[in-house]
Amino acid sequence: MLKLCGFAGSNYYNKVKLALMEKGVAFDEELVWTDRSPELLARSPLGKVPFIETAQGSLCESQVIMEYIESSYPDKPLLPADPFAAGKVRELITFMELHLELVARELYAEAFFGGKVSDEIKTRTQKLLSRNAKAFAKLAKFSPYVAGGEFTMADCAALVHLPLVSMTSKAIYGEDVLSGLPVREYTKMLGERHTVQRVNADRKANQELMMQRMK
Repeated sequence: MLKLCGFAGSNYYNKVKLALMEKGVAFDEELVWTDRSPELLARSPLGKVPFIETAQGSLCESQVIMEYIESSYPDKPLLPADPFAAGKVRELITFMELHLELVARELYAEAFFGGKVSDEIKTRTQKLLSRNAKAFAKLAKFSPYVAGGEFTMADCAALVHLPLVSMTSKAIYGEDVLSGLPVREYTKMLGERHTVQRVNADRKANQELMMQRMK
């Protein structure tokens, strides 16, 4: 059986976990914290999570895993059959991860973990986030799902990334860079799905473990 490895406090782990549950794929979970141990590096070369264990071996990088799952378990597809529509879903995922979440990640140390981020990084990141949020607004549909009328792979990414970007920018700058978008209403809608409720419950439980580890 496919095994998902990592921890539920990770947004990228939860992106994959939600896709697996939405598609009805049977899987096990293994709690794996990030480190540089030889044991972990043998399974995930950069010591990152998530990764999956399959009968053929391991795979890392969340979007690679998503594509593998979509190809291996074609029932209940999370990508449209039309190539252009599928491309637009992938475009949204890439945009959210490279131009929103990865940029906001520069601020996580101060926003969530009691660290400090330099004023230079804050200024540069604010400029990038503001610009990129406006560009994202031109791509996202929210009608009602982020790519349009159907739940897709892009929603698995949006659920875990967009609220994090909002919380981060509000914590650091006092304002939500995504305030012009219906992110709150959208996540509330997704929260009615039993799969999302499970992901959120597991995330909260895992965050308590993370805080205990950091003490």
